[in-house]
Amino acid sequence: MGFFERSSPVSSTALKWLGFVAAVWVQCISGNNYTFSNYSDALKSLMNLTQVELNNLSVAKDVGKAFGLLAGLASDKFPTWLILVIGAVEGLVGYGAQWLVVSEKITLSYWQMCIFLCMGGNSTTWMNTAVLVTCIRNFRKNRGPVSGILKGYVGLSTAIFTDLCAALFYDDAASFLLMLAVVPLGACVIAAFFLHEAPPVATSAEEQEESRYFWVFNIVAVVVAVYLLAYDFIPSPNTVFSQVFVAVLLVLLASPLGIPVYYFFKHRSGQGTDIEGQVREHLLVKEEKEATESQDKVEEVAKEEKTMPLIGEEHLVFEALRTADFWVMFISFLCGVGTGLAVMNNMGQIGLALGYTDVSIFVSLTSIWGFFGRIISGTVSEHFVKKAGTPRPLWNAASQIVMAVGYVLMALAVPGSLYIGSIVVGICYGVRLAITVTVASELFGLKYYGLIYNILILNLPLGSFLFSGLLAGVLYDMEATATTGGGNTCVGAHCYRLVFVVMAVACIIGFGLDILLSVRCKAVYAKICARNRSKKSLPNSRRRSVKD
Repeated sequence: MGFFERSSPVSSTALKWLGFVAAVWVQCISGNNYTFSNYSDALKSLMNLTQVELNNLSVAKDVGKAFGLLAGLASDKFPTWLILVIGAVEGLVGYGAQWLVVSEKITLSYWQMCIFLCMGGNSTTWMNTAVLVTCIRNFRKNRGPVSGILKGYVGLSTAIFTDLCAALFYDDAASFLLMLAVVPLGACVIAAFFLHEAPPVATSAEEQEESRYFWVFNIVAVVVAVYLLAYDFIPSPNTVFSQVFVAVLLVLLASPLGIPVYYFFKHRSGQGTDIEGQVREHLLVKEEKEATESQDKVEEVAKEEKTMPLIGEEHLVFEALRTADFWVMFISFLCGVGTGLAVMNNMGQIGLALGYTDVSIFVSLTSIWGFFGRIISGTVSEHFVKKAGTPRPLWNAASQIVMAVGYVLMALAVPGSLYIGSIVVGICYGVRLAITVTVASELFGLKYYGLIYNILILNLPLGSFLFSGLLAGVLYDMEATATTGGGNTCVGAHCYRLVFVVMAVACIIGFGLDILLSVRCKAVYAKICARNRSKKSLPNSRRRSVKD
């Protein structure tokens, strides 16, 4: 495997971190499904579509995620590299066909465009499944930060693509689609060489070291987000400035490579020199292993006495689907991500209705603040789970209320409401994604996590159909006036007012369901907290006994 030898534990762990860096790069380009607003207006004018027809194209894009169940099934049968390659090739075909249409090299019928949009949407499910399942299994003691960082970069990917296109191609829709087709292929090929499943950490000391490295990833990610945000507010940057921006951005994205390199040289230089430390570490591992085995025996006895696993234990897929907790989480997830997707898919038309000719800044704001929602919620929720046993779904409940307030502001169309709404929707949508995928692994286990995750992701096409295709599309067309060529348009705050009101009500329903789930699963998080405290007490007691 090149620079790192896989024979030693040090190089194996360094490779695991190198795989995580590659996973971050994949996530940087796998949010292309959220960029529809950047080229939807070109499709609408080129194909003379009504708003309902355009929204149905966006639904077709999201329907591709429904076939993510195939990626979930494959994640338990095939290696990570194969899943990545499948996603990359499918994206190349799906977005490549759209590029050919927008660049007017070929002409496709409406239903053919639906198929290629569906393929583009499905491609990301293979990439996300490969990355998320592998990394959460590799770093299972830090699921919150892992989910937050990876999902955070998915949120940033929209801004990365948007700003790169603005800097290099001056927001040309055809060039943008070409990037969506080609760049993910390169990132997935790189990740296919380095990302694979590896053993998780064994001791609390290793877990703490792991947490410190995740803080470095968090800091780098925040710097990237602030850098992208600053560029969005620079009026009409010249060519040289834009090229410098792109170069610096690529350096920032490459900077996490320093972590596996640092880990390798740090531990290789100290390997074999601290004999006493190695003996002590071996004793600590043995102590923790005995405690874990004892707990496992208790759980095995309990399992023999019941027919269904308890919440928080490993579930088969059908066992998870038979629980009320799964469906409470599923519906609350629908209320959050479905309404958020409706805003993202219709951002181009919402901006035009409110008098904005360029909506790229709103797309970037939603993406960047979505990143902050994902990365902060992952790290903060992990802290409170380990320190106080706070149920993770409470953060989803808080995001639902904030999102409802954002929709009310956009319905009122107060000055600057679209800026505020873009930020609020981005943050809350990000919180929902990062928290929910982690909660699913904690409530139903990791054995069949790939498939359970993709069942939850069915909410994306379902939510897109209900809130974007039906609700937003139909109500917009009721307010719009016909244009020459067969399309329609609507200008004014009234175009989406009722849409925002209905989505605010949906968020309130989601809030109630998240509170219910928090109450039902609080024992799971109390148990996680107790285990974390017991692990921390074991090394201290062992060190005292060694000194004595």
